[in-house]
Order: sequence, then structure tokens, then C-alpha cells
Amino acid sequence: MNLVVDIAWTHIAARLRQTVVAVLGVSIGVGFSIMMAALMQGSQDDFVRTLVNAMPHIAINDERREAPRQPAEEAFDTAQIRGLTPATRRRGINNPIATIAALESWVPGAVTPSVQARGILRYGGKDVTSVIVGIDPAREPRVSQLVNHLRQGSLPALYRATNAIILGDRLAEKLGARLGSNISMSAGTGKVMTGQVVGIFRSGVRAVDEGTSYVLIKTAQILAEQTGLINEIRIRLNDPMNAKAVADRIIADTGLKTVSWQEANEDLMSAFVIRNIIMYTVVGAILLVASFGTYNIISTITFEKSRDIAIMKSLGLTQATVRRIFILEGLAIGLAGALAGSVLGFVLTQVMLSIEIRTGFTDSTHLPLIVAPLHYAIAGGIALASSAIAGFFPARKAARVHPVEIIRGAT
Repeated sequence: MNLVVDIAWTHIAARLRQTVVAVLGVSIGVGFSIMMAALMQGSQDDFVRTLVNAMPHIAINDERREAPRQPAEEAFDTAQIRGLTPATRRRGINNPIATIAALESWVPGAVTPSVQARGILRYGGKDVTSVIVGIDPAREPRVSQLVNHLRQGSLPALYRATNAIILGDRLAEKLGARLGSNISMSAGTGKVMTGQVVGIFRSGVRAVDEGTSYVLIKTAQILAEQTGLINEIRIRLNDPMNAKAVADRIIADTGLKTVSWQEANEDLMSAFVIRNIIMYTVVGAILLVASFGTYNIISTITFEKSRDIAIMKSLGLTQATVRRIFILEGLAIGLAGALAGSVLGFVLTQVMLSIEIRTGFTDSTHLPLIVAPLHYAIAGGIALASSAIAGFFPARKAARVHPVEIIRGAT
């Protein structure tokens, strides 16, 4: 084995300039691959984090996934009834207190009731539609980041004014309202109330900031003209990635329409899958191009060392041993490039992290990057694999050389 290593090292050292160029090619590919993976993964995680923090992980409302089976359907297999609606339907979740207690007994997270109503907010002659959410300020911090998103006011301020309301910053801008403004609220029932703005929040999600407002549960119930109404239960899990599994179990237990944050943003999650495929394809292409430098130098060595190969084979080296020599040379170049590229990738990510970004659309001042060992492992692994493959084909050609033909001067 020492002989194989000595011969491989001698071949590489004999063409030091080309070896350095090949190593640089691999290292640059690895370094930029690590930086790009960190940037794309970081931007994706930052977007998901912003999206998840702006909404509950799971929302349960008073609708049902499937209509309840009718007696005729139970009695006859061929009977199907669709579109049946009762003459009067009481809105809200049946027995919400018991439902919440049952969920709290097993759900790994926090559960809170709320009232959702669509209404119109009026101020200064402007009418803007809004989702008016009735919340419990004491429980709300357990299920949302609203308390952290507040730019003005506070959640307890909902108790300090009559029919107090908290607006999204874009919604307040549309209305022209500010802290302390008295605005008019009306719902589909025709009920009209006057409320005071006690807070303004900014979640970073445009749809939420320009179309959502928060009031007390009691205020929302009065606006909907239904005492005791609870038409939504919101859940925040300890692990947001378990939302789909927990939502499926809630549907099986209650039959209520339950939507996880993944399902609510299904199109975006699909786009992320495609985005990741593109990212790893580009990373692979960069490293594949870099491996051509390795292929070039091993091929050159194979051509120049034809007589040496013939002599080694005539002295008893087997084809497998000759193959190992040239594959080892490719792996050595790949390993050196991977190590140098890892250092380059780390430096590039640190430089990117130091860049400040100042825009009017985000509170972040730096690029969102994720420095993960997995990125280094993937880039280094691909570099080694591509270098080994780049060395394999010249190695196979070298191993097939017949020593008699080379020594006689045959081409």
C-alpha cells in the first residue's frame, strides 16, 4: 500500500502547477456551493419562520370536513344525499369548553379559543374589509407572536378601552387611523360598534398586516350577535413540523375542519421542494464542472507515464494496483479541494452574514443564512465522488495498457 501511495504522490508532485489548478477548481466549486446552500436554506427557513409565527400552527373551525351521514344513507347503501342544509344553523363549535379541555389533554402545545368574523372598518370616510379576530389577551401569547409583533400599544390595553381594537400596520395606513383613533366596526349581521385603536402590529406577512384586526372575544361575540360564540380554536405546537399529523388526529376525533399551516400554504411548500431540487442540481453542476480539472490532470499523467506504467506492470503490478494508483490521485485532489473549499465556504458565509440590508419591507438587517454541517458534508462528498469518478476512467485506461506494446514503442 505504501508503494501505491508513493507512486501516486510522485505523479501529483511532478505536475505541481496543474495539481494546484485542479485543487483550486474543486475548492472554488465546494466553497461557492456551501455559500449558495447556506443562503437558499437560510432564506427558506426565515420565510417559513415568519409565516409560521404570523399564524397558528393549526386552526379548527366550526365547519366539517364531510357532511354528517343521513339516516337514509345508513339504511341503504345506494342512497347518497348531497347539499342538504338545515333551516336554521347555529354558528360556532358545539361545546367548545369540553373540546378545548379534550385537546389540552394530549396536544403537545397550547390551545386557545377565538372568534373569527368578517367585517368592515370605517374611519374618516374610508371603508376597509377586515378579518376581525376575537382573542383572550391572557392566552394569546401562547399561540401567536402577536405580542412580539406589536409596534405600538399592548395586548392588555384591550381591557382598558370600550370595544378596543388592534390593527395591522398596513390596515391602519389604509384607514388613516392611529393609536387612540375611534373607528366604526360592522359585521354581516348589521351590528355596528365604535371601537378605539389601542395597538398596531406588524407581522411581516402582507396579507395579515393589511387585512387582520384583533378585539376581545366578548367584543367579537357582540359584533356577531351571538353570546358564547366560539367558531375557531387555534393551536400552537412545540414542534411546528408535527402540525399535519396532529391535525389529522383532530379531524378523526372531532370531525371538525382542521387546517395545519402546511395545508394552508400548500402551494408555497410545493414551491420549496422544487426550489431545493434546483439548488442541489446547481450545486452538483458546479462540482461536476470542477471535476473536469481533476479528469484533465489524471488523463495527462496517464498519457505521460505510459512507459512507467508498462515498466510497473512488467515488474508484476496488477491491473487493480494500477487502477488504485490513479484513483488515489483523483481522491487526493478531491480531498484537498474539499478541505480548502470548506474553509472558503466558511469565509464566504461569514462575509455574507456581515452584509447589512436596509429596506422598508423587513426588520432584518442581515442576510438570513444557515451555516449547517450538512452543507459541508454534501459539498465535500460530491467533490470526492466526482473526483473519484474523474480519476476512474483514466485509471481504467492505464490498467489496460499492455507493457510489451509500450516498450516496443507501439501507439
